[in-house]
Amino acid sequence: MKIWIDLTNSPHIGFFKPFIERWQSEGHLVIITARNLANTIDLLGQTGWAYKEVGGHAGRNKLLKLMYFPRRVFLLYRYLQTFKPDVGISQSSFYSPVVGRLLGFPTIYMNDNEHAKGNLIAFRFSTLVLLPEFLRDKAYDQGWMNKYRIDFYPGIKEGIYLSQSDYKRSDSSGRSVFVRPEPHTAQYYNGNGHSLDDLIMKLKNDYHFTILPRDARQANHYSTSTFQGVTVARKAMPLAEICEKCTLFIGAGGSMTRELAFLGIPALSVYQDNLLEVDKFLIQHKLMFFDKNPDADRILSLLHMPQTSRNKQLQQKGLEAFRMINHLVKEYAGN
Repeated sequence: MKIWIDLTNSPHIGFFKPFIERWQSEGHLVIITARNLANTIDLLGQTGWAYKEVGGHAGRNKLLKLMYFPRRVFLLYRYLQTFKPDVGISQSSFYSPVVGRLLGFPTIYMNDNEHAKGNLIAFRFSTLVLLPEFLRDKAYDQGWMNKYRIDFYPGIKEGIYLSQSDYKRSDSSGRSVFVRPEPHTAQYYNGNGHSLDDLIMKLKNDYHFTILPRDARQANHYSTSTFQGVTVARKAMPLAEICEKCTLFIGAGGSMTRELAFLGIPALSVYQDNLLEVDKFLIQHKLMFFDKNPDADRILSLLHMPQTSRNKQLQQKGLEAFRMINHLVKEYAGN
């Protein structure tokens, strides 16, 4: 069986890691393509996987995005002609379903971001759209169920891959804060940038802050003398290392904040745009905290919260979803 995976952003590497290990151990050929965005290529270099870098990011300009889309589709089409995959699967790669349709093989498209405009293309061209269960009502309300072939997996996206591994928990002194800045180049993001700067400045002398930048621009911003004493990760840091050191995680994005929340480490979302349904669920059930403009007292209260174990229900749903996806990939590949 030949399985194609298109990795278009950093979180997708952790997502597909247990699948790739499973499929390779079973003797299947896993064809990996990747887009040079955020920490994607850096993280791929740590895996030892063979992959093909195809394109980068067109930036926030909508016209440039429209012009770039067919170019990357063509490059992927040309590269994959040699392999003739049996099936393709991706997490929010808008390119994957189009390339699969052009080359005549089935594709499974996954996304937990209902605000992504690329869904309009991906839904139309994919063989199967696979969404988290929290989007079921949205899918019916928007009429997606009548237009596309859609199924739902249990739990949250992060639970699918995190359920496959154990992580050593933090043994820090209660003063280690990790910060993931805003996804400022993302099409779906319309929030403010550098929203946490004042807070970091106020607390950096009393607590150890580690910034996990998405790109060189953010790394350079937090490397100035203004933020003296703050650590800036110059290369992508593995989740296991973050988990081991982190007392509190503050995320202005999505995936990494949900990862730490799933693992039972206090996680605060300061996302400056419209929340996803999955985030609303985690916040409602007090598995993740939310405050667009937290003050120092809010941060201090979270720093002194006891860490908990991962949620048993989400853990079980993650295991079920992993088995479901593994089965669907083999079914659509004809195995």
